[in-house]
Amino acid sequence: MKPPPDPHYRHRFPAEIISHAVWMYHVFSLSLRDVELLLAERGVVVSYETVRRWCKKFGHTFADRLRRRRPRPGDKWHLDEVFIRIQGEQHYLWRAVDQSGVVLDILVQPRRDAKAAKRFFRRLLKGLQYVPRVIVTDKLRSYGVARRKLLPKVEHRQSRYLNNRAENSHRPTRRRERQMQRFKSPEQAQCFLSAHAFIYGHFHPRRHLISARAYRRIRSEAFNIWQQETCVQHVA
Repeated sequence: MKPPPDPHYRHRFPAEIISHAVWMYHVFSLSLRDVELLLAERGVVVSYETVRRWCKKFGHTFADRLRRRRPRPGDKWHLDEVFIRIQGEQHYLWRAVDQSGVVLDILVQPRRDAKAAKRFFRRLLKGLQYVPRVIVTDKLRSYGVARRKLLPKVEHRQSRYLNNRAENSHRPTRRRERQMQRFKSPEQAQCFLSAHAFIYGHFHPRRHLISARAYRRIRSEAFNIWQQETCVQHVA
């Protein structure tokens, strides 16, 4: 198996600069040229095209490292799908979050039928390696077919009013979609959103549910984990 890319290996810029560029692009609603300008203000002369290559090359790797470091998500899954238009064709972004709003996984697909729902369920179960206690969806029948096939013993609640947790989690994606002037291809959308969901979520806990002291502690821990996983040279 090919090893994941390493920002320490044969790059002109230090890993700290690469990590900082990827962090800015995924955590804030910035364009590539905005990141280029912010780096230039700090004396780092790099083109926006280089920033794009860094994000494409390392974003998914950094997101996977953060995903492995997070605590086990909750046992109540909220699933939802929204349409996104890519090159004039309608696709669907499937997303699952737990009861705390932590993103479990996303998947871009051209359909939302039973086959697409089963594919999304298999992806969730393979990545998380545990079965939920209950799943909450809207009244799309594809969810029921996939649940009966793959999770027959799991409670299934269907209501348009119970699934606000998943629906609200689409907001950062919509903001980035506008900033990027739509996605260019399904592959580009999947690659970017897979990284963005976990990097953005790592630095955005549900602040309104915790005290200021707890939020600052969680934020400091998030920065420490990011530095450890992206900037520290790992010794084999």
